[in-house]
Amino acid sequence: MSAPIRVLVCDDQMLIRTGLVTIIGAQPDMEVAGECGDGRTGVELARTVRPDVVLMDIRMPVLDGLEATRLLAGAGVAHPVKVLVVTTFNLDEYVYEALRAGASGFLLKDAPPDRLLHGIRTVATGAALLDPDVTRRL
Repeated sequence: MSAPIRVLVCDDQMLIRTGLVTIIGAQPDMEVAGECGDGRTGVELARTVRPDVVLMDIRMPVLDGLEATRLLAGAGVAHPVKVLVVTTFNLDEYVYEALRAGASGFLLKDAPPDRLLHGIRTVATGAALLDPDVTRRL
């Protein structure tokens, strides 16, 4: 049996963060490596706990998710981390900016849990993923 996928959850909304942690924690092939409510703490935690995948919200206090993604996965980062952006904002500019920042994937928060879990597994393998609604529009 292979090691579980270690996931760091970064979302400033506690209810959303708790739901994501619960869904991920219930999977036999995944474990929650940590959780936080702002981008700065997310960057610090990612460098400490070394997750396989970071779930990153976009709009957060202290440091937004796009800048945090740049610091974790952007061009020139020595040991990039796979980042899956998960947001309520279905805006093309956020999709483009997240991908330019180095994100491996982009999902909307209204996605069903199985799509989220598939996204985590996909990004963990090194593949890219875009929410189907975003893909249809682009």
